[in-house]
Amino acid sequence: MHTAPTDPVHPSWITTPLTADLLRGALELERTARGVLPHRLPAAARAQCPDPQLALAESQPSGVRLEFRTTATAVELDTLPTKRAYVGAPPRPDGRYDLVVDGRLAACATATGGNVVTLDMATGAAELVSGPPGTVRFAGLPEGEKDVAIWLPHNEITELLALRTDAPVAPVPDRGRRVWLHHGSSISHGSDAAGPTETWPALAASLGGADLINLGLSASALLDPFTARAIRDTPADLLSVKIGINVVNLDLMRLRAFTPAVHGFLDTLREGHPTTPLLVISPILCPIHETTPGPTAPDLASLATGQARFVAAGDPAEVPLGKLTLTTVRAELSRIVEQRAADDPHLHYLDGRALYGTSDAAELPLPDQLHPDAATHRRMGERFAELAFTANGPFSEGP
Repeated sequence: MHTAPTDPVHPSWITTPLTADLLRGALELERTARGVLPHRLPAAARAQCPDPQLALAESQPSGVRLEFRTTATAVELDTLPTKRAYVGAPPRPDGRYDLVVDGRLAACATATGGNVVTLDMATGAAELVSGPPGTVRFAGLPEGEKDVAIWLPHNEITELLALRTDAPVAPVPDRGRRVWLHHGSSISHGSDAAGPTETWPALAASLGGADLINLGLSASALLDPFTARAIRDTPADLLSVKIGINVVNLDLMRLRAFTPAVHGFLDTLREGHPTTPLLVISPILCPIHETTPGPTAPDLASLATGQARFVAAGDPAEVPLGKLTLTTVRAELSRIVEQRAADDPHLHYLDGRALYGTSDAAELPLPDQLHPDAATHRRMGERFAELAFTANGPFSEGP
């Protein structure tokens, strides 16, 4: 059990050190002057790419949670959030902390204070204004011993400063659940999900009985070798990679480079996970990029109305020259997986339109032309669980 000194200000509180054995879903825990900062990419990976968007994405703790066993009925968590704002757009809601008790969502809360980064989508400029820490409080937890998880906001950098409870805590023992490591874009990161337990990977993991490591990295699923090595070196029982939309968004490469980059990424994963079930997922339906290549650009006119939207800025006439569209990407991913699966029976392919396709777009259109809303995240999570975790799915525990 953790050494847990009494809080001198509130004698009934016990302060527990924030250590790696209480944290799930992070690949590294950075010690800061005031506490700890969870990272979803290790330092060696971060050192190879100075891109500020990647730094923002990997330090937003999507899928990261504190987990402990306790008889406590009250919990406090001091944090220093870093929130985002956009010039010309309405204020974003504060990040949500989800309290899960014995596998069930019990309460939600937000933290006051924190830093604010204001981004100008027209110029790319960013301004940071520092703010004070805040405290998240949960009370009225059930009596008796229980497993408690506090899921951190999926869309806010969250420095953890102190954990207090009214009874001692201990790490949760191994429950024999399989670890599922998933990598993808902002859609996997959580985009506009209602909260951290309601991103589609978190929902799918809950329905599938798996422990999630979410390497969904907003605007940063770019077949980077350092990301592949991070996945290679992380213990996991199940792997999935959702590839394509960010490569098109950034107009990053043409078909000639895309194909060997996918092979290289998968080769690296197989160095560390030679027989682990590995599911390659192509992009969900995104009408603006189905036949029009990138880059993706902000619709500045929509910002004036308070609604952030995106447009496809590429030229379809360049597709025969190798420019990538989602149609091209899906066809190539399907071909690559079919080719490799001849020698790799644990490699599988899922067309992303099975999670969100044409009929879904008619019912639940992408609000900003790029990212799904909360209802769509729930639908995608339920569908993925059914397609991947149930009988005959690639993550099935059957033969």
